Amino acid sequence: MKEDLPANTTKEQPGWFVPGNASSSSGSDSLSLSEAPPLPLNPWDVVLCVSGTIISCENAIVVAIIFYTPTFRTPMFLLIGSLATADLLAGLGLIFHFAFVYCIQSEVVNLITVGLLVCSFTASVGSLLAITIDRYLSLYNALTYYSERTVTRTYIMLILTWGVAICFGLLPVMGWNCLEDNASCSVVKPLTKNNLVILSISFFMVFAMMLQLYVQICKIVCRHAQQIALQRHFLATSHYVTTRKGISTLAVILGTFASCWLPFAIYCLLGDYTYPALYTYMTVLPATYNSMINPVIYAFRNQEIQKVLWTICCGCISSTMPFRSRSPSDV
Repeated sequence: MKEDLPANTTKEQPGWFVPGNASSSSGSDSLSLSEAPPLPLNPWDVVLCVSGTIISCENAIVVAIIFYTPTFRTPMFLLIGSLATADLLAGLGLIFHFAFVYCIQSEVVNLITVGLLVCSFTASVGSLLAITIDRYLSLYNALTYYSERTVTRTYIMLILTWGVAICFGLLPVMGWNCLEDNASCSVVKPLTKNNLVILSISFFMVFAMMLQLYVQICKIVCRHAQQIALQRHFLATSHYVTTRKGISTLAVILGTFASCWLPFAIYCLLGDYTYPALYTYMTVLPATYNSMINPVIYAFRNQEIQKVLWTICCGCISSTMPFRSRSPSDV
């Protein structure tokens, strides 16, 4: 005799990385792993796939430019390249998720896709922290920033970032998943609740560090702008405009990061596997948008990268035009 289930529970609980159909008793889109084909096309999965395609195209351009431009071998561009690589993998992971869910429907493939997405998004957030640290140090230690010590520090940050990201990504593949125990599932199946709590707490720690560093950067920017205004006898309005511009840019950077990731991180702590999958989709979609916005904030705003882009696209800028090397603190 089949086991009776409570009215508000289904055998296949909501999750994110598994195919969606209308099997939830609450009437919302739910996600299950082993439904018989053909699966109905979930609009949320389509949106995630489209987002992954845009993310992949944007960041592939950035990675190609940095990789094929010899002058982009400085610490600043290495960190931007790390961020673009992580976001590129995240975009590809979203595309693979869509393709595998509706074509292969394999638990092993599903775990690999989950691991790729966890690894790439963790590396993306870690790279953002590394960029923030680099910007702070370029202001705090401006006289010694352009030295071998900076290069060594950059490689150490990259190794730590990707090492932690790979470890987190391997956890679901190595057995830390809820495929055999639905009760331990989180809002992102097949990740366990404990796994997602650790990821969320790690995010809040990174966010707190970034917030503290950007507060310090704002203080340094204000102090430097005031000193320059006094030395060059600028008007107070000029100092105000310069300071406001720098702080506004930092606020946009931090505000974008927080608005994209905070809803999902908070929901991961509060929600569980019984929650409708609609809530997971509504919070995870903005998180993917962060990988879409990162190239605009950190790469395409850079004048050297803009020059290369214009040269590649239309050749309207002379290739002999010199690069104007900018400090990471030029925000």
